[in-house]
Formats: sequence, C-alpha cells, structure tokens
Amino acid sequence: MQGEGPQKPCAFCGAIDWKFRASFDAPPPGETDFGLPDYHRSLWQCGSCLHVINHHTMDLSELYTSAYWDRTYGGDRMAATYDRIMALPHGQSDNRARVERICSWCRDAGSPRRHTLLDVGSGLAVFPAVMQMAGWQATALDPDERGATHAQEKAGVAAIAGDFMTVQAEGSFGLISFNKVLEHVTDPFGLLARASRFLDADGVVYVELPDGEAALKDSAGREEFFVEHYDAYSMASIVILAQKAGFRCDLAERVREPSGKYTLRAFLSAA
Repeated sequence: MQGEGPQKPCAFCGAIDWKFRASFDAPPPGETDFGLPDYHRSLWQCGSCLHVINHHTMDLSELYTSAYWDRTYGGDRMAATYDRIMALPHGQSDNRARVERICSWCRDAGSPRRHTLLDVGSGLAVFPAVMQMAGWQATALDPDERGATHAQEKAGVAAIAGDFMTVQAEGSFGLISFNKVLEHVTDPFGLLARASRFLDADGVVYVELPDGEAALKDSAGREEFFVEHYDAYSMASIVILAQKAGFRCDLAERVREPSGKYTLRAFLSAA
C-alpha cells in the first residue's frame, strides 16, 4: 500500500517530485528485527536527483545503543563474525577490495603524505585491521564502548569510543573514512562536515554509501534499503552530499562488491 508520501523537499537537491517505489509492513528477509512497534515504512525516490529515502514514523533514535549491539552482535557473535570475514578468500572480501582501491587512489594522487587513518563507525573493525596490514596506522571510532574494546582486543587497532559529533579525538589524520555510515544518521551533512576538523591539510576523506539508484533495479527488498538506513544514495546525491559538507568530490564511482552489495564510493578533499 502506497500511503502518504514525504511532505518535504529532497534534502539533497530540493525537489519535491517524489516517486513511490515500495512499502513494507514487516521486516523483509535478512533484515534484523529490532522489535520496532507498528512496523510500516515505504521507499520513495526523488524524481530529480534519484536519492531514495525510507519514509516512516518509527523511532530509531535508540537503535545504535544497546539494542543494535545486542541484536546484531550479542554474545560472541561479533568475534565470530570478525573471524569469518577476515578469513574470506581475496576475491570474496569487500574489505580487501576496498583497501586495494584506497591504496591505489592515494598512491596515484600522491596524498595523503601521512598514512594515518580514522575510521568512523568502525563496527566489526575489519576494515581498519586490513588497512593496518597494508601499512596504515589505523584508529577505529565506534559509538559503543564494546565496539571500541573489540577493535583494540580483537582487531589490534587503536580505538576511540564516542559519538563523532562530540568526541575530542587527538591530532589529525591523513585519511578519514565513512564506510557505510552516513546512511545511518539523520544529518549526514553535519557528520561529514565535522571530518574537516581532524583532517590533515592534504588529507583524503573516503565515503561509501548504498547505491539505491542501482539496487532498485534489482529489488526494493535488498539490504541497501533496510530499516536502519535512513536513505540510499544516487550518483548525484553523493556528489551533492560532499559539496554541502564543504568538500570537493574528486571521484565518485559505482561498484558491485564481492558480497553483491550495490555501492557508491567517493574520494573527497577540502573544497
């Protein structure tokens, strides 16, 4: 059932031409059941920039506290999942492909000079661990204390526990990464803009986001559109995001990851 669509302009391009794409009255297969009451959401796509939003009235404000951790990584699942992903063969690993692409870009661009990484919203910390194996000095930042402890004890990287919007990280970094993070927040512009405070003068910001534009051609029930994602991006909206946050988008590209995820990735520098 379509229901009433968004009553506000697209936060990216300002258009009000919303197109209904799908609706859900229960979590689709594969989506984590967070126990949200009165589950109902619909997907709408901006007719101008093709950005996709999850439209609903469910309260997700507490999703990334204990509920998210307990339902996603409760018990020993985080360590077991980390081990399983780290053991993936080279051609099946999203993270190893990601690290290779970043290292290639930085090598070709000649920046940053310092191979120091701050990974915002590190989760399992597989990515910073593999970056460290590639010669980077990695720091994982996660809002949950247990995530930071896992990054230190299991992944073997330095870690900070806290909200990136308020945390006082020491020093600056050559690379700041937002790997599938900005779709989980209500203000991606503000979160991305804050990265400039911790970035070296020749630093690079790396952003990965779900590619809603491509994924819709496959299925609206895919993980790119799960309830924990406020939105999914298009090639246009990832560039607009960078510009509104005060960065220059040096490259944006579309990729189908080894896991099958439809992904947009971008390399940004200070505008």
